[in-house]
Amino acid sequence: MVQNTTFRRRMGAIVLAAGVMALSGCAAFKPATPEQIVEQRATEYWKARVAGQYDKAYALSTPSYRKTRTADQFKMQFGAGVAVKSVEVTKVTCEGEKCTTQVKLGVQPAVIGSKLGTIDSYLNETWLLEDGQWWHYQDL
Repeated sequence: MVQNTTFRRRMGAIVLAAGVMALSGCAAFKPATPEQIVEQRATEYWKARVAGQYDKAYALSTPSYRKTRTADQFKMQFGAGVAVKSVEVTKVTCEGEKCTTQVKLGVQPAVIGSKLGTIDSYLNETWLLEDGQWWHYQDL
């Protein structure tokens, strides 16, 4: 009798664990919304920019931009006047094939002889859906 009770408990635990895994698996397979995808890509873009990995940020630019500008030209667009200390995508709004992100940048201005500290600055950017993928829009 004790063996049957132990067996039933083990089987119950296995069935319960399988049920939890199945339910969590359903949530994992739910497709991401455009807002979630753009938030992730915008975060990747800015992390790469802040880290000086311009090739990674460039790779997230629209294909049309990359056809007309080289990675070196992309890198030269960004001067050394401001040091970005933190980045956070605070808002994403999508309509059709266009999303707008609001990015909060913690910047430290390069003013000689001044200790201004970090200043929060907000920036709105556009992301476009092209060939099934979201890309950072950059003026040509």
